[in-house]
Amino acid sequence: MKYRVLVVEDHDWWRRYISSALARASQWEVVGVVADGIEAVEKARDLKPDVILLDVGLPSLDGIQAARRILAHDPSSRILFVTEQQSLDIADVAVATGARGYVVKSDAERELLPAMNAVVEGERFISAKLAGRPFETTNDGRVARENRFHEAGFYADESMLLDDYVAFAESALNAGNGFVMVVTSSRRDAIYQRLQARGIDIERLIKERRCLWRDVPAALSSLLVDGRIDEARFWKAASALIMEAARGSNRVSARVSICGDGAATLLQEGPAEVAIRFEQLWDDVARTYNVDIFCPHSAHGLRCDDESPVFRDLCAAHSAVHLR
Repeated sequence: MKYRVLVVEDHDWWRRYISSALARASQWEVVGVVADGIEAVEKARDLKPDVILLDVGLPSLDGIQAARRILAHDPSSRILFVTEQQSLDIADVAVATGARGYVVKSDAERELLPAMNAVVEGERFISAKLAGRPFETTNDGRVARENRFHEAGFYADESMLLDDYVAFAESALNAGNGFVMVVTSSRRDAIYQRLQARGIDIERLIKERRCLWRDVPAALSSLLVDGRIDEARFWKAASALIMEAARGSNRVSARVSICGDGAATLLQEGPAEVAIRFEQLWDDVARTYNVDIFCPHSAHGLRCDDESPVFRDLCAAHSAVHLR
């Protein structure tokens, strides 16, 4: 199957490079090449390409504004930014338009075709330079992600749950990761106290933006529409949170660790399929971004064995599950 591609790039060398790279791959057909943001909006409407490769810096109308107009007209448009911009701030704004991916031009030789394959398969792709998960490619050019870290724990005891929260946080902070907690204020205070008891200056890390906290009810209320997860809102919020936390990482390749009670809260409030879908979306995040994710659940009122379809589905959405 051939996929139709619109190339939007104002530099002649890059236009020729991209067109040449796609010509060597049999599944892509370049149906349009333009150098202007306004023309990109018009061509996207007329040609209805399968993928739009879009630069950020364009004359007349920049790529971010062009993406907004294209997606406002057709929300199903699959936009992949290909740009020299390596700023997390710019990547955050670009992805927030609803684009499916972001590739840095200096890594286009390695990342462009895998990113395009991911996008047409309904996945997302973020450059490894901007908190994207490292990857290898299969023989057919598809992305083979490194093993993801998205673990769940089911606990009969609150104290043991807090111990694992703190162990995860301590490991992340000591490794130089950006760290995010999405928990209630009472649980946050308990975690902070335990971290301080271990000699971690959590107040300093918060001031340095190495550690971020989001309140569960507020976070969930921004994502739910008629009791269901709005997936566009989810990806916009999750991407923005990861980009913000990545700025606090002091590793050469930014890495982020996230833990939270979102899925556990949804599971308690029901219906279960909403919590399961929430975990599945976070699993997609773990495959896209360079993140470690830990999801603790209370075992009270939940049947934790293979005979429970809810438990099976929760387990399937994680890389590992622990029963405590």
